[in-house]
Amino acid sequence: MKYSGFMIDMDGTVYKGGDLIPGAIEFIDTLKERGIPFVFLTNNSSRARDYYYQKLVRMGFHVDIGNVLTSAIATTRFVLSERAGKRVYPVASPDVVEEMRSAGVNIVDKDPDIVLLTFDKTITYEKINNAYRFLMKGAELIATHPDDLCPTEDAYDIDIGPFIRMFEQMCDKKAVVIGKPNGLMLDMAAREMGVDSMETVMVGDRLYTDIEMAVRAGTASILVLSGETSEKDLEMSDIRPTHVLASVADIPSRLE
Repeated sequence: MKYSGFMIDMDGTVYKGGDLIPGAIEFIDTLKERGIPFVFLTNNSSRARDYYYQKLVRMGFHVDIGNVLTSAIATTRFVLSERAGKRVYPVASPDVVEEMRSAGVNIVDKDPDIVLLTFDKTITYEKINNAYRFLMKGAELIATHPDDLCPTEDAYDIDIGPFIRMFEQMCDKKAVVIGKPNGLMLDMAAREMGVDSMETVMVGDRLYTDIEMAVRAGTASILVLSGETSEKDLEMSDIRPTHVLASVADIPSRLE
């Protein structure tokens, strides 16, 4: 393996819930020792970027906050550049709302132009109903990512996917989805690393987000079997990764 930059998923790839995946710290240390840039990409938009950075540090990773790109950050950048000045009603946790507001997003609680759906673990019926009413009045639906499930230490939590489908069906709308497998996150990460995206590799545990994003973009990919995808899932899928490994612990010995 010889790549100019590594884009690395988090949940199911370097940790699962609160548990570190063996060999993950050594993998990152090897990239740093060899001067290979990397960015962690997570579709998980339930927390602000600083939360994931602090979690990585607590687990023992030697990283900077600039090594982390969340789908919420990517969506914020999209809104600021492609929907400049639009009024946004976020279905999001308080820290994510504050992160968006601090970045310059025009946050409102009534008459929005956009309903922005995240993986909101503080979601309430009031938020759901408000979003429904705003969408029915003509607001655009934008979602941070399409994942159906979020891995925990020993199981999975319901993620944003079912909520996207609910609002699409109930409001007869099609969501604009920013996170993986949309190539926007890949392009943003490549720019932050200062490398050509075609010379990078995506490392992740999900075929339909991590690997599909790389396939769509024409870049290389490494599927690790430490998270959601099993060997049976891979056999039944049309999505083909460039490499398949048991975990990120197997990557250092394969680097040129």
